[in-house]
Amino acid sequence: MSTPPPEPTAPSWPYCAHGANPAADPVGCRGIHVPGHTACLAHLTDTDRNAYLAGLTPGADIDHRSTPFTEDLLDRLLTALADPITTHPHLGHARFDAAQFTGDASFNEVQFTGTAWFVGARFTHAARFSRARFAHAARFGGARFSDDVWFNEAQFTGVAWFDHVQFNGEARYNQAQFTSNARFPWAQFTSSAQFASAQFTGTALFAEVQFSDTANFSKAQFTGTAAFDVVEFTGNARFKGAQFTGDVRFNGAEFTGDARFDDAQFLMASWLGPIACVGTVDLSGAVFGAPVTLEIAARQVSCLRTRWESTATVRVRRASVDLGYAVLAAPVAVTAHPAPFTTGDTAVDESLLTGPAGAQVTSVQGVDAAHLVLTDTDLSDCLFYGAFHLDQLRLEGRTTIAPTPIGWHRRGIIPLRWTRRRALAEEHHWRAQSAGQPALPAGAEPPADRWRTGPHHPNPAHTPDPDDVVALYRQIRKAFEDSKNEPGAADFYYGECEMRRHDRTGTPKTERGLLWAYWLLSGYGLRAARALGWLAAAMLVTIVLLMAFGLPASSPKQEATGIVPPGGGTISFTIDKQDPKNPTADRFTGKRFDKALSITLNSVVFRSSGQDLTTVGSYIEMTSRLLEPALLALAVLAIRGRVKR
Repeated sequence: MSTPPPEPTAPSWPYCAHGANPAADPVGCRGIHVPGHTACLAHLTDTDRNAYLAGLTPGADIDHRSTPFTEDLLDRLLTALADPITTHPHLGHARFDAAQFTGDASFNEVQFTGTAWFVGARFTHAARFSRARFAHAARFGGARFSDDVWFNEAQFTGVAWFDHVQFNGEARYNQAQFTSNARFPWAQFTSSAQFASAQFTGTALFAEVQFSDTANFSKAQFTGTAAFDVVEFTGNARFKGAQFTGDVRFNGAEFTGDARFDDAQFLMASWLGPIACVGTVDLSGAVFGAPVTLEIAARQVSCLRTRWESTATVRVRRASVDLGYAVLAAPVAVTAHPAPFTTGDTAVDESLLTGPAGAQVTSVQGVDAAHLVLTDTDLSDCLFYGAFHLDQLRLEGRTTIAPTPIGWHRRGIIPLRWTRRRALAEEHHWRAQSAGQPALPAGAEPPADRWRTGPHHPNPAHTPDPDDVVALYRQIRKAFEDSKNEPGAADFYYGECEMRRHDRTGTPKTERGLLWAYWLLSGYGLRAARALGWLAAAMLVTIVLLMAFGLPASSPKQEATGIVPPGGGTISFTIDKQDPKNPTADRFTGKRFDKALSITLNSVVFRSSGQDLTTVGSYIEMTSRLLEPALLALAVLAIRGRVKR
């Protein structure tokens, strides 16, 4: 059995009761009585209505709670209250609580010198309050606007109450002025909300508001506190050029579209967020005048040309951050927040955000990096070219930089395998462009066996050359070394040498030849295995050459010295003396190998073996005593570079 609907409740004031039906509607019309009558304005006789309207004067107090208004009836009421000088309606205290406006409701340029009550009012068609002036409180709590509503250039001198209001059409507050507090908590904007160039002198409270379409606050001015706590922006939110002179709160705000704060000014804001944005949080050209902390979980955070006049901490999650050409007048730290943000005891909803939870910095071009600190950030695609003072950049925590491609490759008929190391994005882009790799689709993750392509791939005019990348590697290497992290700087020294080796404009040919040899023998003094491999090969070749050409066939006879009697003279002679010669029989025997190994090992440590050698063998030994210790030293240097404190 279904539950019967509740009985309609009669209002507390004397009401019209027109059309009451004991069975269907026992209350009937709830409109308040017109003074001196027993019916509301809508249900008076024509004679009584005309007499009432004729008796009204500009600035009079009126009370028409729950009264149904047609478009014509409202026009007649406002015409009766028109000021003869300004020709605009002038109302004192106006009670339109729970009134129903079935036609267009036009309050354009109406002056309310008393409190304006529209609590619970219903507007079935367009409602117009453009250039209306509210000298005292304007109360619209719980009102319903089924069509568009205009408050353009309206002036609210007293508190403006729009709590729990439902805007089903477009709501326009462009250039409206709120001298006192503006309160919109729990309001619902089903269509677009336009507050462009609005002025909020007092507190602007938009807590727990739902914006289902575009919310436009472009060039709005917030002198007092701007509170957008737990607001849901289903469409795009635009705060382009807005000015926040006081405190700003977006605690727990959620943006399904983009959040645009480009060119906005946050002069005194100390905290912004935490917010969650499925799209882009655009802070391009924004100005932060005071020490501030930002907490943002988003797909992308754009800080192009953003200006920080004081210290700032930017904590981000799941976002790529573009800091291109930002101006840092004081230290700014960008860090990946390890856990979801919370507001109070509630975690900010990140369910619509995909991808890793960390922070990826995509550009620091044009930034004075002396004031920049990056903590636990992914710099795999970060563009450094054009930044200043990169040698003073601070990289803290776990910094990720894209590695070189893995696996074997072919250059012509020569198989190659890239040394595993960290490489800057600029080197990736140059190598991809030089190798003629195809451009990747937008947003596609590059395969592990290919270089990463740049944003302007394959245009060589927009791809840094090796001469440009050398300076980047040198400065970032110095930043690591200055922070006493020389093992961490090793890859950047390797990259610096790689770019010098490939630089045909800034590096002389002779120097490039030396770099080729340095790379081939030991990986620029950083690859111990390569140096040890060459050392082992050199020792093996030395052993083979000594066995083949360096060791004589037999040792020479000994020299003999004695005294010949009876005169006691001394005589000296050599027994079977002969020059060392190569054997004609088997050269590669165990005994000869043992001698050759001994000579070679002594050569590694600059020692003479003391063995008799052929002329060729002497030169072989001298060559090995020069080359093999150098290879050993390169291996020791490479190991020291990886473990040095």
